[in-house]
Amino acid sequence: MGSALLIDVDFIEELRLRRWARENYVPADERDRAWHPIILEEMRHKDGEVSEAVLVS
Repeated sequence: MGSALLIDVDFIEELRLRRWARENYVPADERDRAWHPIILEEMRHKDGEVSEAVLVS
């Protein structure tokens, strides 16, 4: 995480945000750009996982 926006978040808060992102995942076109950058980043990671799963199956 090289972004300056993420510096003020401690490790526990980051984990909480990432968990929230996975539990509340929505497709890219339905995401609120105002969400925390960590949430958006984790949802992009999940996008990649979904794409990989589709390619494998």
